[in-house]
Amino acid sequence: MKKILNLLIIVTLIAVSLFENREVEAAEVKTATISIPANTGLIGNDNSVKSYSLDLPSGVTAASVNAGSFKYNGNNALNGSITIENGKIYLKLSGVENTKVISNIKGYQASYESYFYTNPSNSIWRYSDGRRWQINEYDEALNGSKTYDKPAEDSSIPSTDPPRTVVSAGPAQDATYLKWYDGSQSNVIDSKYINTNTITPNFYSGKSSSYIKEIPKFKNSRVIVNYAIPYFINSDGITVRQPYTNQAADTSHPLVGHAEGRKYEVTVFYYYTADAKVPTYSYSGSVSFSYTPITEPTLDGGVSILKPSPNPAKFEGKDTEVSLRVKGDLLAYNNSSNIEEWIFYAKETGSSDVKKKKDYGKVLNSTQTFDNFVIPKSRGSNVKQEYTLTVTVRFAKPVVTGNGTVSSLSKTMKATVEVSDSPVPTTPPPANNNKPPKAILDVSEEVMAGEETLIYGKDSYDPDGTIVDYKYNTPGAVEPVSGPFGWTWYPLSSLGQHSVRLTVTDNGGLTGSTSAKINVIQPVPHAEIAVKGTKKENRKVTLLSKSRSPEHYPIDETKTQWTISPVSGGTAADIKYLGNLSGMNSKDVLFKKPGTYKATLTVTNTAGFGDSTSMTFDIIPDEPPVVYFSAPGKIYRDPANGNQAVAALTDMSFSPDYDFLAHRKWEYRYDAENDGDFSNNPWVPFNDANVSTLNLILYEVGRYELRLTVTEEFDQPTIEEFITPADRKSRDSYSSAPPQPIAERVIEVYNRAPAVDWSW
Repeated sequence: MKKILNLLIIVTLIAVSLFENREVEAAEVKTATISIPANTGLIGNDNSVKSYSLDLPSGVTAASVNAGSFKYNGNNALNGSITIENGKIYLKLSGVENTKVISNIKGYQASYESYFYTNPSNSIWRYSDGRRWQINEYDEALNGSKTYDKPAEDSSIPSTDPPRTVVSAGPAQDATYLKWYDGSQSNVIDSKYINTNTITPNFYSGKSSSYIKEIPKFKNSRVIVNYAIPYFINSDGITVRQPYTNQAADTSHPLVGHAEGRKYEVTVFYYYTADAKVPTYSYSGSVSFSYTPITEPTLDGGVSILKPSPNPAKFEGKDTEVSLRVKGDLLAYNNSSNIEEWIFYAKETGSSDVKKKKDYGKVLNSTQTFDNFVIPKSRGSNVKQEYTLTVTVRFAKPVVTGNGTVSSLSKTMKATVEVSDSPVPTTPPPANNNKPPKAILDVSEEVMAGEETLIYGKDSYDPDGTIVDYKYNTPGAVEPVSGPFGWTWYPLSSLGQHSVRLTVTDNGGLTGSTSAKINVIQPVPHAEIAVKGTKKENRKVTLLSKSRSPEHYPIDETKTQWTISPVSGGTAADIKYLGNLSGMNSKDVLFKKPGTYKATLTVTNTAGFGDSTSMTFDIIPDEPPVVYFSAPGKIYRDPANGNQAVAALTDMSFSPDYDFLAHRKWEYRYDAENDGDFSNNPWVPFNDANVSTLNLILYEVGRYELRLTVTEEFDQPTIEEFITPADRKSRDSYSSAPPQPIAERVIEVYNRAPAVDWSW
């Protein structure tokens, strides 16, 4: 008896442990981690806080993310909370601060490699006698101008050229719009970090005039340059004449006919160098979160702001057009033929004016664009307008979800458009310094026909201004692309390689272009099988297609074909289902015998391309119940209770595979001959009400044998059409192997001994 009780306790503990493990697996909560791009040594207080927009990992959708589980892991301080919006994770971090000394940074005028320049000039006059020349030049010692005369060197009257000489000019040194850079246009150093004692001007010979005889000096806040007039002989022995412009002569002079003024001019380019002590900021780490993979029909979506671009937009004293693109994705659902319609709603948040669009396509995702919103100029600048957008998918037939049966699913999203006085610099740079923008285009190298693909030009930049227009040429594609990025797709007729061209225009009117190649391949679907339900004999098992196909060539469910075959343990006759195996996304099947079976799925999309896959899986046996009860070995008749003998019985049976004990039948038989043999006496039912504890009342002295029969009911769904009474497992304490020991099944009834009293 003790051994059996110990066995029961061990089996019960194992059963509980198995049940707990099954519950954990059922929850299917997973974790994911996204690395934050590491940035070290970012310079300046403008980098003390950075905002990040992180894409979700492949296979994780926004609808599956547990928003309260976000956690930042790293050395930076989280500035605010981590949120998810329109399929992206947003967070703001404070940088880890340090200090750095940078030597020899360069200062340019307003933009990178835009050198300061000046045009030093000297006025050289020929006197009216035609033979003398007046030289006007800068004197470094005087820090001002001086004048002197020199005779002509030629014999012509009037003299053809002034005498050869080197003149000096000293225009004022310029430092207006001085902007500092550390090696590239993106590394701007704020002037407040500059050590002013280290600022040094430097001559740039690359663009300066070749007539300059020596490196200019920077003294007295001037650019002091010496150059040769009227010509010089270069290193190749070639005479190079210095150009000049004529100046008006003094008309009051009697020999004015020989007087002449010439303005000789050179160009000097220069820049500055200095040292800077700057704060630096570093960023790294990761964001972790938990998510529950989508296993039931769920609607997800996103919003893209197409106009204005960029957003925030510059307020230009006119209405601002707003264009919003809304996309809905139906997840964990493949029965596109059950889609009745897609409905899209858009409105300004708080407004009762709702705009609506519909899509009657039987597709698993849909996109609509709302172009008819305007932020009126009467609202002025510095306006933030929030929009509320909702996408709803309606089903022709109700769909079962974890929350019950639904006929539609909806997803609501927000988007904010901002109009500001100065979100980005919009003043064109001077025409002679304007540099063209750099077009950068990112596309997928290979896509399937019918597959939405991203055309991304947002990484394009203008070195000295702002990009104001993006133009894409996508021959062969169905949908046009505009703005910094957009989505399009290629039809079946566009198989092969295609060129995508991007032209960007800056706020100075200059353009830059680039191109990329996209190879469009056949839209072959990917067949995939999932086996749901309880994989046990006589239980409902659901074969589910999780196949994928390009959005615009979805799976044609009417052409879906299933085959199911035995591998070992069972036969084809043991595979039961209603109807046929064609034209459905899922199929409910019942297996009469345990064993290994194989399911094969063939799918075809609306473009006519197909794919097949197979999966083997095991069907486990349905275990019968373990029958055991406790009963007293001896009981006594009670004269005070009509000579009744009462036996308290307790059922301790259980199902090893967690089925439900639906029926208990209690019986006994009496050893009427008192010979120890019960076999020639009939069984007498005394309780058939499925009770687990009861009292058995007996009257006759002698031995009684008990029998308990337990029958299970399925604790998981089945297909009743294929179930017989024999399929529900049953055992009893008498005939099942092994039976409960006879000593534990027999009760013996005794009379109480009489009480004797010898007193008188």
